[in-house]
Amino acid sequence: MSTLEIRNLHVEVETDQGTKEILRGVDLTINSGEIHAIMGPNGSGKSTLASTIAGHPAYEVTEGSITLDGEDVLEMSVDERAKAGLFLAMQYPVEIPGVSMSNFLRTAKTAIDGEAPALRTWLKDIKASMEGLRIGEEFLQRNVNEGFSGGEKKRAEILQLEVLKPKIALLDETDSGLDVDALRIVSEGVNRAHEANGLGVMLITHYTRILRYIKPDFVHVFVAGKMADQGGPELADKLEAEGYDSYLKAAAGA
Repeated sequence: MSTLEIRNLHVEVETDQGTKEILRGVDLTINSGEIHAIMGPNGSGKSTLASTIAGHPAYEVTEGSITLDGEDVLEMSVDERAKAGLFLAMQYPVEIPGVSMSNFLRTAKTAIDGEAPALRTWLKDIKASMEGLRIGEEFLQRNVNEGFSGGEKKRAEILQLEVLKPKIALLDETDSGLDVDALRIVSEGVNRAHEANGLGVMLITHYTRILRYIKPDFVHVFVAGKMADQGGPELADKLEAEGYDSYLKAAAGA
């Protein structure tokens, strides 16, 4: 059982206009096996939250705490956070020329586990995940994300999720740029990892369509860097019907 706990988190970033506070006191707890959907309009702080947890250097925590199983995440380097069990699927995965997917995945697994995986078991796990994600074997010889379509990049992220087996996954708009078939395949990969490993999930999205495939236990609404509302799956249905207008008006009034 693992727990990611965020308390009174304030985060700022430097912009061309000066320092800007993005997160203004966020509280959130994610336990193993739970799926939390983080929803809200553009600029509400959703991606900032994920990037801060993962350790992006552009974001400065000015107040509050982040702990994983009681350990101070903010004192960890980026690679230490990954080794501790945090995983970030990026909204815009970066290309790594000259590094094959095969070498990248095996190197990452070795770094996280502290030893190289047994080759026979490793290949079996990789092939099973690739089959579920409808990825051909030639995929492993391609350079990481180089020349990949948007859908291929997202499948590569979920392939990493399945084989690296983290404790908590931060999925930043994994549904963006996916067609209906790719959305279903990627969602099935997330569900497999969730069920197989008791994965805790923080799923960031603007839209409810991915929630038809990945069923959240909790839904949180972010507006202007704060948690404006939270509830169960029924809250997503309300957002589908009504949008964010009422929350934006309330935030503007405040």
